[in-house]
Amino acid sequence: MRQLLTIFKIPELRKKIFITLVFLAVYRIGYYVPLPMVDQVKLGEKLANAQGGALGQVLGFVSMFSGGNLSQACIFSMGIMPYISASIIIQLLSSGVVPSLERLRKEGEAGRKKLNEITRYLTVPICLIQGLMVVNQLMRPDTGDGGGGFGTAAPGYAEGFNLYWFGFSAVLTMTVGTVFLMWLGEQIDEYGIGNGISLIIMAGIVARLPDATGILLFDSTTGHLKESLFTLGAATGDVSFEKLLVLLFLFVAVVVGVIAMTKAQRRIPTQSAKHVRGRRVYGGTRQFLPMKVNAAGVMPVIFASTLLILPWFLFSSIASVTEAGWAATLAQTFQNHRGWLYNILYVVMIYVFCYFWVAITFNPKEIADNLKDYGSFIPGYRPGKRTADYLERVLMRITFVGAAFLAVIAIIPNVISAEMDIDPRVASFYGGTGLLIVISVALDLVQKINSHLVMRNYPGLTDE
Repeated sequence: MRQLLTIFKIPELRKKIFITLVFLAVYRIGYYVPLPMVDQVKLGEKLANAQGGALGQVLGFVSMFSGGNLSQACIFSMGIMPYISASIIIQLLSSGVVPSLERLRKEGEAGRKKLNEITRYLTVPICLIQGLMVVNQLMRPDTGDGGGGFGTAAPGYAEGFNLYWFGFSAVLTMTVGTVFLMWLGEQIDEYGIGNGISLIIMAGIVARLPDATGILLFDSTTGHLKESLFTLGAATGDVSFEKLLVLLFLFVAVVVGVIAMTKAQRRIPTQSAKHVRGRRVYGGTRQFLPMKVNAAGVMPVIFASTLLILPWFLFSSIASVTEAGWAATLAQTFQNHRGWLYNILYVVMIYVFCYFWVAITFNPKEIADNLKDYGSFIPGYRPGKRTADYLERVLMRITFVGAAFLAVIAIIPNVISAEMDIDPRVASFYGGTGLLIVISVALDLVQKINSHLVMRNYPGLTDE
């Protein structure tokens, strides 16, 4: 408690925290500002009926990872996901695909600013494309099976200019909302504390925790605690006492596991070369090169989850056009996030994206060249290619462990939801990716606060 109070004794740190909270409050206010000409009452009724349907699950799933609010058609409906998509595209292109972007990446701070500027420009067309998709769902008529649109746009206008004017204004409003969120994230980076984009996503996830808790503990009709919570072996679909214990155990296990794996490192010993100046010997000190076990963070899970939404769209379209039974079965598999096929594909995609993300963010050859330039080496390995090969072997091994950890965390909600018949919205928050994102961002925030405290000779938050 005393260490928490120490944070507010430092004027600069206190100001950064206050600015961060103000910007996050602005984000939460815009989260509830609806789009114009949308019948929110009708939309709420449609979503209440579609919560268990395909479209409702997809909207909730995408909104959790984007920090947006697709379910209420607000100005921040698309969240920050278009900016993240643009950042991923630019990182891929600057990894050797486009030589000009690769040169900018190697130019240091000036090149990084230019790449950020290109990323902002690329965000706009991505917003327009995704905005058209969202507005199309709002304008499409409801088919009654949970797979169609909502038909809630521009009530009172059937066809003509007014409906198209709604589409244009809605797409433009959501695009401006995403650009504004991008600006908020950059302001947090510059004037606040922590990573602005990550904090926005975390704020969106944390804001959904009370709803998930309410679904878990309270009866939606009476508002009282569920009687099944105090009984053993409750009816199918109810949360019994033993199920609640399992969820609590998973919550604690995931928290402990995420903290352990986030901080886990493989320390490779390095030694600097000795050199003599006069009568003194310099260098020869032993240090460590830290390599994180989970170097990719939570991004592979987000990529894999988002990409596995596409098969549902594909097979649903095929089933609606051709009425093929196999397409409807596959669409149901990818819709419910259940079954061995979905889980196997999920794990495979996580491994692919883990190695892919590490490959574009960690360059063993560059690290080996830097060690050589600074006069350091890894004992037992010659500087240059031998060192780079050794670093690559170590990276491949620890990435395998990190990917396995992410895969286990990611499929826990799917397994729990299928085997224990628990609402997916509850399982996803109390034992899965949502919790992984929140803990990872919180640890990063604590680390940055600690750096401010230690720099001013105060004990850190994690010090005894």
